[in-house]
Amino acid sequence: EVQLQASGGGLVQAGGSLRLSCAASGFTFDDYYIGWFRQAPGKEREGVSCISSSDDKTYYADSVKGRFTISSDNAKKRVFLQMNSLKPEDTAVYYCAADRLFKCSVNSDFWGQGTQVTVSS
Repeated sequence: EVQLQASGGGLVQAGGSLRLSCAASGFTFDDYYIGWFRQAPGKEREGVSCISSSDDKTYYADSVKGRFTISSDNAKKRVFLQMNSLKPEDTAVYYCAADRLFKCSVNSDFWGQGTQVTVSS
């Protein structure tokens, strides 16, 4: 069974940090790109950051550049998102997704359930 399990969300004060983790199973991890997406209430899902560990390709949304860092541990089939200097506008449900192509789009092939991130002002 294909599974993408996001964890690490929580409630933090503005300026704080969180580290999200995505555990993958049920597919060949090295054949897919992994990305982080988020969806705030009343808004469409958007790409946050994506990574290709094999060729060092990365993508960051302009809104998170310099604050978020994506990384992967292929041996453990995990992808992480270190989020620093969090802002209230970062509040959303964060999802990890896997895609055969490096699109970093909401058309990714597989999706996890997501983890809630809430940043207070």
